[in-house]
Amino acid sequence: MLTITKLEYQKKNPGRINVYLNGEFAFGISRAAAPWLEEGNQLSKQQINELQSRDQLEKAYQRAINYLSYRSRSEKEVRQNLLKHQVEEETIDQVLEKLRQNSLVGDREFAQEWVENRSKFKPRGRIALSTELFQKGISQGIVNEVLEDLDEQDLALRFAQQKLPKLQHLDESAFQKKLSGLLSRRGFSYGVSKEIISTLMTEHRNYQQYQ
Repeated sequence: MLTITKLEYQKKNPGRINVYLNGEFAFGISRAAAPWLEEGNQLSKQQINELQSRDQLEKAYQRAINYLSYRSRSEKEVRQNLLKHQVEEETIDQVLEKLRQNSLVGDREFAQEWVENRSKFKPRGRIALSTELFQKGISQGIVNEVLEDLDEQDLALRFAQQKLPKLQHLDESAFQKKLSGLLSRRGFSYGVSKEIISTLMTEHRNYQQYQ
């Protein structure tokens, strides 16, 4: 058994402490990972290993919290970020479980928020949204669920109307071709695009007529 002879808060990171055993520096650890540590405690080698494993988990968890502070993330994004920082798979699994328990990650909630955000600021069709969500690691079942009530017609119309002022000067053929391409690149199906172009064609013709 080894005796804790000194606990010292780190100057650059007061959330961590340096642990001295039998008068010599042994390891640093997050205070949150071992709040019960006190000078005079005795530790076995097994306890030290467990403390260091707990510290690795706490560091990875805090890294994940920081990563999530910028915007919502899918579980796949969190996993990839931790892997990039060389966190072990077993620790990542523990981190994700802890995040789920604290309602900090959830692929369904993430997917719903993603779709709502896109619909509000950057309208996209079902095809584009499905592709984006798959790339984020969202399962087919969740994708189908969050896109079930998607109003593609409304999204396509709003997007097309945003682009309309820059297309009104084109002749009818060029107008159709340009708008069709824009809608297609935003992931709207041919059927939806065709209907939206037909809807806006009258407005385009009226504009051309009075120029």
